[in-house]
Amino acid sequence: MNNQSQKYDRTYHYPFSPGTTNDDRINAQWWQDICQIKQFIHTEKLDGENNCLNKMGVFARSHATPTQSAWTSQLRQRWQLMKNDLGELDIFGENLYAIHSIEYAHLEEYFYVFAVRYKDKWLSWEEVQFYASLFDLPTVPEIKLPKCQDKTDFENMIVSQAKQASFFQSHDVLTQKPSPMEGIVTRDAQSFSLDDFSHRVFKYVRKDHVKTDVHWKKNWRRASLIWEKTQESQ
Repeated sequence: MNNQSQKYDRTYHYPFSPGTTNDDRINAQWWQDICQIKQFIHTEKLDGENNCLNKMGVFARSHATPTQSAWTSQLRQRWQLMKNDLGELDIFGENLYAIHSIEYAHLEEYFYVFAVRYKDKWLSWEEVQFYASLFDLPTVPEIKLPKCQDKTDFENMIVSQAKQASFFQSHDVLTQKPSPMEGIVTRDAQSFSLDDFSHRVFKYVRKDHVKTDVHWKKNWRRASLIWEKTQESQ
């Protein structure tokens, strides 16, 4: 299969991730994999739509054909300015234009980059930041955590951090009360091959964070940016 049509790999959960569903995959040997990684990057898992920008268009989770959804209209306009410079890059990010289960009170942008693929390789976090900056796109919030040599300490650290609020101030979409972030994604800071993805990227998702149903797309709402809220309060 041509790289340009490959969707984002499914990220394996930590075994202690409570937000798994029946079709999720779990990395049972996660600690062995973690111990092989010299440097990690922990980032906040944002509650949006996984979108990919490449020279062929803007894609949602499926890469069968470019997406035409209403909530990617702004992103597709942005892509028009970038498409001729993308080359063999696939830029993956979280699109927060439509509100899902978490509403963010302090959004400054709608699209936050979390990964960049070049041909048969996932680029390092430093390269992800470079290309995001090159196209004037923000990256997902990074979470600074100490490196743990002990398996239990590492697990407790992730679980504890995931109880914190989002970098963008998260609220439950139904109750409008402050809520924890959706979860945490851990990745190898260095570049790695496509085949190594399941051993280099891990996620923790909190339990019962999903509040939407299959019909949410019929009644979706656009998320407000922080500057819009500032204007409204003046």
